[in-house]
Amino acid sequence: MRPPLVVGVDGSDSGLPAVDWAADEAEMHGLPLRLVHASRWERYEGRPASTGSARPARRMTAYDIVGDTAEHARRRAPAVPVDTAVLPQGPAYALLHEGHNATALIVGCRGRGELPDTAGIAGTHGRGVIGVGEPGTSGMATRFAFREAEARKCGLDVVRTWRRPPHRSVLTGRAGLGDDEQAVALIDELLEEPLTDHPDAHVLRSVVEGPAREVLLQRSAAADLLVVGVARRRSLGVLELGRVAHTVLHHARCPVAVVPDFP
Repeated sequence: MRPPLVVGVDGSDSGLPAVDWAADEAEMHGLPLRLVHASRWERYEGRPASTGSARPARRMTAYDIVGDTAEHARRRAPAVPVDTAVLPQGPAYALLHEGHNATALIVGCRGRGELPDTAGIAGTHGRGVIGVGEPGTSGMATRFAFREAEARKCGLDVVRTWRRPPHRSVLTGRAGLGDDEQAVALIDELLEEPLTDHPDAHVLRSVVEGPAREVLLQRSAAADLLVVGVARRRSLGVLELGRVAHTVLHHARCPVAVVPDFP
């Protein structure tokens, strides 16, 4: 069986859209779903017995959370196998550990910006967006975006932004032309392999002058999924999330996929 989609759940209403989205993804890709709730209380108390004296409310809540959420997911996608776990760890540690054996790790967001676009969450825009960075951060993300677009039967908007160096005059008429052409060349290079693997993909190339964070946030308002890549530092073995990924995670109007690019 392929590795599951792992979803971090906390029992809040704001977390249910992530569960719905994950259930839809699992059904679309033929994957199992694993719902994980991290509760440090379990480190000391363990799983409560089915009979006997009353258990502490915190323990009851932990198991009720995954049980109720599992029922919600099964109603959403009855054909998807659903597994649950209550782990005696902090949420960040537990989810990172679970992510090592997952197809993808999915978490909800309370949303620090505007309200999320319901059409984007429901997947009714019919278009995905990928923000293309440097080759060392975008290869895996590009391939992921093409697979998602194929599964969703939607188009894909491949976006590369560029900025005019501050010392370059805007009065020359051709200022920034070289940067524009370099951005187009980078997109063509990154798309060569995915287009060979997905010849029927409907791709729109977009080269836009401006800050990547602002451009991608604007595009997210009319997208079903926004994909960005992040680099893994060779020396430390950790991911560099970066300002663009950090911003879109908190403020995008649609679900966001952050895809690590492994060397």
